[in-house]
Amino acid sequence: MASLPEDQIEELRRLMESWKNELLVYKFALDQMDTKFSIISQEYNLIHGHNPIEHTKSRVKNFESLMNKLVRKGCEMTTRAAKEYIHDIAGLRIVCSFVSDIYNMVDVLKEHEDIKILKVKDYIKNPKPNGYRSLHLIVEVPVYLTNKVEHVKVEIQIRTIAMDFWASLEHKIYYKLNNEVPTKLTDELKEAADVAHYLDEKMLNIRKKVDQ
Repeated sequence: MASLPEDQIEELRRLMESWKNELLVYKFALDQMDTKFSIISQEYNLIHGHNPIEHTKSRVKNFESLMNKLVRKGCEMTTRAAKEYIHDIAGLRIVCSFVSDIYNMVDVLKEHEDIKILKVKDYIKNPKPNGYRSLHLIVEVPVYLTNKVEHVKVEIQIRTIAMDFWASLEHKIYYKLNNEVPTKLTDELKEAADVAHYLDEKMLNIRKKVDQ
């Protein structure tokens, strides 16, 4: 920003402040979803005797990332375009104990009338070529403001501890190497993803035996 003319810097500051206020509704949507999953987790534990959710993490996409994504999509640099075309402004990650818990969480969400599931991408049954596994949902939730109701899109990623561990380290490796990862390392990452998947299946089978 220091290399820009002062008037452009000031305009950018005003734009950032305007967007911050306009997109505050996404934080409210995440607050609602955090509360919802906390209730689901506690009730599930009461009924079924185990907590399906290890932990959750939420974030609202920052201004710079949002601008870059609008540019990549060839969209106008407006909040209207962002709300219409960017579906992961609000992101929520749910880390579950077992693969079966992931699908149970999806089934629970389907029963909630206030949540509209718009899209499902199952990278568990259909992993990405690099080995990435997770279940992605785009949902729409109502946010009740003082004088209106806004329907806000939220991206939910649901994965196991092993999937989350692999994805986190894979992201750090790509970031450290500026996305230029040698083929030998990508092959090893794919192998590690397969090992993580094997671990998930092994732990689920053990749990089933314990339940029996």
